[in-house]
Amino acid sequence: MKLLRDTWLVFGRYMSLLLHNPVWIALGVLQPLLYLILFAPLLKPISSMQGFGPGGAYNVFVPGLLVQLGMFGAAGVGFSLIAELRMGVIERLRVTPVSRVALLLGRALRDVISIVVQSLILILLALPFGLSIHAVGVIVVLLLIGLIGLLTASTAYAVALWARDENTYAPLIFTSTLPILLLSGVLLPLGFAPQWLRNIAAINPLSYAVDAARHIFNDNLGDPSVAKGVAIMVVLSVVAVAIGARQFGRAVA
Repeated sequence: MKLLRDTWLVFGRYMSLLLHNPVWIALGVLQPLLYLILFAPLLKPISSMQGFGPGGAYNVFVPGLLVQLGMFGAAGVGFSLIAELRMGVIERLRVTPVSRVALLLGRALRDVISIVVQSLILILLALPFGLSIHAVGVIVVLLLIGLIGLLTASTAYAVALWARDENTYAPLIFTSTLPILLLSGVLLPLGFAPQWLRNIAAINPLSYAVDAARHIFNDNLGDPSVAKGVAIMVVLSVVAVAIGARQFGRAVA
């Protein structure tokens, strides 16, 4: 009960800060929206080619955009934590009885809700372009994107607490996320890739999340890849939360 109460208190504080500046939610949708408008139409001529996958251009491309939003939307959250470190906010938490796990979960849940809201907005904006998805599929895919956001945010906070400086944090987090995204097939299906690239992508956990999201959008909720993708994200999220909570524990010890 104490963990839940502390998490709610931390979440309430950071959610309040987000609601006082909701422009960040709109800005988070802007980049994937530009991809949707300016890049997705280029895929229509090749959507019938072997290796592209079923469902049409938007049912293949939008799931990748959502995964990209879930990852990039949470990758930069460490900047605010580094600013708090510099201002002494984390230092003052040493005298409080707040659970160290709650310090991470409260922040990360704020980030997850922000990403889920942005993802829902993007799905609604994509419907007029030709996207099709059932209501149950929307719920499942938002759960999947939320797990990706939790995984990325927890990792980002752990890296920020370790780096303690933007000049170290930025290249670490953004240089590492780019190859992970490219090897997950977010922009183009990996069916177009040569075999050696597919072999490398097979060890990228995010590729299974992208595959799961595309099956969800094609109304294949019973496909084994959906359960596999969600399960992998759950396990990795738990590991990332544990690592992040440990870093918070060390920071305020």
